[in-house]
Amino acid sequence: MLNIQTSQEKELVQRVQRGDRKAQYIMYKQYIDAMYHTVLRIMNNSTDAQDVVQECFVKVFEKIHSYRGDATIGAWIKRIAINTAINALRKKKRNLEFSSDEISEARYAEEEDVADNLLSNKKIHDAVLNLPNGCRTVLNLYLFEGYSHKEVATILEITESTSKTQFRRAKILLRDTLKSKYV
Repeated sequence: MLNIQTSQEKELVQRVQRGDRKAQYIMYKQYIDAMYHTVLRIMNNSTDAQDVVQECFVKVFEKIHSYRGDATIGAWIKRIAINTAINALRKKKRNLEFSSDEISEARYAEEEDVADNLLSNKKIHDAVLNLPNGCRTVLNLYLFEGYSHKEVATILEITESTSKTQFRRAKILLRDTLKSKYV
């Protein structure tokens, strides 16, 4: 992973590490929107996403001394946001793994590119929001956030094959939903 961090970012991190409230506010303002959208895709609820983002930034400021600089500060904050969102889902006792019955019921089909459909982003976004939590979370982490299935498996504490299965199921459900509603 490339770590391209400007001297301004490094200085901001150092100021936050020293407890500078103004620097904390600047960091918060700089990353709040990106973290909100990342968390919203996982939580599927604006109010929950706002709560998780606030909790995320509390954690960021509490753990800022453990930031080693291995990744950019934005990537580090994003990882905290994703983990906080996943933990919030677990607290709500939503099961991210599918039972073997649900997996066996899923149809396996050739991969189709949803982008080939001439559908609006809004329709696709709405269809994604209606996916089951596990499928939606894997889809977001893999497709939109760019994590590998191995990384998704580690983040969600599932197997790599479960990540692939949930992603495949998400694509099937999306395709079927979009075909039935808009084609």
